[in-house]
Amino acid sequence: MDSLREVLEAARTNGIVAGRFRGLLHIAIGRTVTKPDGTKVSAGATWRELSALLKNLRYDPELGREAGADPDTLSPRDRERYWYAVIALARVDGPEARSEADQLVEPLRAAGYVVSQPPAGPAPQAASKPKLAPKPKADKPEATEDKAKKKKK
Repeated sequence: MDSLREVLEAARTNGIVAGRFRGLLHIAIGRTVTKPDGTKVSAGATWRELSALLKNLRYDPELGREAGADPDTLSPRDRERYWYAVIALARVDGPEARSEADQLVEPLRAAGYVVSQPPAGPAPQAASKPKLAPKPKADKPEATEDKAKKKKK
């Protein structure tokens, strides 16, 4: 997690976060980041880990607006909860986040980090079993005759 901290710090100090914050969240959560020599920096982080990092690095809460959150309506005192809510509202698996992340690949490479390709897409849904048509009820003349005989007795 300390290595991911370095990536987030490098992104902020190089000024590549502005306008692409959702993409940075996408990279931090769902992509593998390595150094040019192949050393793994991050294989992704949980929302909780990322929100704690953003709090500890004192990221500007106004960046939450880029992700679709309104900082005035979210928890102002608990910054970790604030960043967690921002991540939830950012839709980091959406197409906007992917395109912003793709825009960050080259600036991060210039900063000394190699970002992997995005995940293949949403997890495939389990195929549901086809519904069988109900069997037609066969008219059983014997059954109706038996019922009629029982009623007479």
